[in-house]
Amino acid sequence: MTLEILTPERKLYSNEVYGVQLPGVNGLFEILDRHAAMVSALKPGRLKVLKDRSNTQHEFFTIQGGFVEVLNNKVTVLVEGASAI
Repeated sequence: MTLEILTPERKLYSNEVYGVQLPGVNGLFEILDRHAAMVSALKPGRLKVLKDRSNTQHEFFTIQGGFVEVLNNKVTVLVEGASAI
C-alpha cells in the first residue's frame, strides 16, 4: 500500500509500505495492506512505518494531532506537524 504523510508545509513521506501504526484518539491502531476504507482522528504521538511483512525494517515519526484516511489501498496522514525520529 502507499503511505503519504503530509503537513501544511510539505510532503514528509511517500512510499510503498506493508503497514503503519498510528496514535488514534482512543488508542494505538494499525493499518495493513488492503485495509477497509476509513477516516480517523489522531492525537500527538509516535507513528511507526512498517516497511516489510517481517517487521524488521521500520521508521518512526513524531506527529502532532491530525487525521488519517484509508482509501483504495492508499493511506494519507494529514497532521499539523511531524518530524522523523
